[in-house]
Amino acid sequence: MKKLLVANRGEIALRVVRTAREMGIATVAVYTDADRESPFVKLADEAYLLSGETSRDTYLNEGLLIEIARRCGAEAVHPGYGFLSENASFAQKVREAGLTWVGPRPQALEELGDKITARRFAVRAQVPPVPGISEPVHDMRPLLDFANEYGYPIMMKRTDGGGGRGITVVNSDEELRAFYLSHDALQGGDLDEYFIEKFVPSARHVETQSGRDSHGNFTVYSTRDCSVQRRNQKLVEEAPAPFLSSDVVMQLKGFSQKLFEAADYVGLGTCEFMVTPDAKVYFLEVNPRLQVEHTVSEEVSGLDLVREQLIIADGGELTPAPIPRGHSFELRITSEDPSTNLTPASGTLTALEWPSGPGVRIDSGVAVGDVVSAKFDSMMGKLIVSAQTREAAISRVRRALDELRVEGVPTPIELFRKIFTDPDFTAEEGTFNVTTKWLEHKYLTQKPESSKSGQPASLTATSPSGSSLGSEGKDSAVSTQDEERETFTIEIDGKRLRINLPEELIPAGTTGGGALRRALRQQPLRGRGSHAARNEATVDTSGADGCINAPMQAVVTRVCAAAGQKVAKGDLLIVLESMKMENYVYSPLAGVIAEILVGPAQGVDAGETLVRLGPSTDEGGE
Repeated sequence: MKKLLVANRGEIALRVVRTAREMGIATVAVYTDADRESPFVKLADEAYLLSGETSRDTYLNEGLLIEIARRCGAEAVHPGYGFLSENASFAQKVREAGLTWVGPRPQALEELGDKITARRFAVRAQVPPVPGISEPVHDMRPLLDFANEYGYPIMMKRTDGGGGRGITVVNSDEELRAFYLSHDALQGGDLDEYFIEKFVPSARHVETQSGRDSHGNFTVYSTRDCSVQRRNQKLVEEAPAPFLSSDVVMQLKGFSQKLFEAADYVGLGTCEFMVTPDAKVYFLEVNPRLQVEHTVSEEVSGLDLVREQLIIADGGELTPAPIPRGHSFELRITSEDPSTNLTPASGTLTALEWPSGPGVRIDSGVAVGDVVSAKFDSMMGKLIVSAQTREAAISRVRRALDELRVEGVPTPIELFRKIFTDPDFTAEEGTFNVTTKWLEHKYLTQKPESSKSGQPASLTATSPSGSSLGSEGKDSAVSTQDEERETFTIEIDGKRLRINLPEELIPAGTTGGGALRRALRQQPLRGRGSHAARNEATVDTSGADGCINAPMQAVVTRVCAAAGQKVAKGDLLIVLESMKMENYVYSPLAGVIAEILVGPAQGVDAGETLVRLGPSTDEGGE
């Protein structure tokens, strides 16, 4: 393997590029307008522009990514995590193009990618899943029957969910009926894409970072505990998973090996389980890719897991995991506001100071001046802290948080300070009392409100004030070692290039070319794109002017009405998804749909008009 295309962005793209460079592998990055000046783009040996405004046009554009791989002569594709990392179609296309796919074979992705097929697969592999129905549901009766048999609460889970996406906890027959009505396929819903599981309210989320090579060698690099979650999405992870009996650890490793061998899995992946207070181990899913929290497994195993991925993909043998050393925590530094239930926010980073010192590692893909957009993941970086014991690692986390400074966007840093001084988590009194709902129950008491007006009171999005990422200190900065040469970043036929010009070739002006330099520093050559200054969006979902607008930056997942349709006040019109949260937009008054302006999978900004509503022609209508 001599040249690798990294089909991702942000900190994971930067992470892969760094390891590949250490291995002597040339790297190729792909980027959007918003990511033009990102660190991963600059560190890669080559970089190519993905033209488009949405993820579907850019990082999810399979054909374009394959075209770029061929164009640049890449021999392999690393998908990172998220985006196309678990997409069997993309993996197959990569292979058919004669390239190496850094991940498991497409058939394994198909068996493990869909949650229902994964449940069936686990049963065949003799690994017990959480009690549930391993078929998509189509009507109300089986839902009620299951709830009556196993009792509430239960979970409705999307078959294509992941990372906490598409999970709804239901606590009563009334809530179950409301869920059914909101997702009824006859009303444009997606009920047949859900299945049902018993909700286990007091379990821990424990997983194994596993690997298997083409020679049949299998290893568990470490266990991890990922129970500190919000919206069924992890916020703090640690390795090895603490306070587990040797019998439970043996079960976790044994079940993981059964799953990998039954799938003929080649590559790295994570087997996720629920561990109940009475030490029952239930299968949740297999994530057939590298995960965000792989860093803590690296710290306690002493191995570079991206290197392991590349070696295995190239036909080599994996490194057997050594006995874990010490203890490690990962804290996800996200642009989320604890005052509004950790909902995602946008903005421009005005200050960023990472901690350092013994046992502190930073994996980040942002810098001061970068715009954090709700159109992508809210995670700006990861703080990884390790020490010889769990107690010492907790003390080191506290010290690192005191050194960490992030300004311009809200973060959960203050919440982390509370977590790492809470006896439930630190177990200073000898008992570890953290389960998957602990954080929400203890610290996130505000619940997002979804009113019939379609105005979620606690869900806010701030439009980026914007600033040019071509500012001094970036690619266009003047060299302090050679004042007579200038370096600029340009794009030729979509390929990112840097040019170094002698001073005399820069058009002279009253300031000796300084005007041109300032212009280039203030504005990328292809245009400012998403980094341009914007006015803050005005969010208005009242419908008073006939416009029903998006209350936040989000992606449209469902359109539940059609042009010409009569609607009553409170009818569901649009379903939006913003950072794993499903948000419902209801009609604020009775009327007739004049125009639907958005479609499924389309990204929208806060304040963007979704639907135009006309007056009802019925007598006595509201």
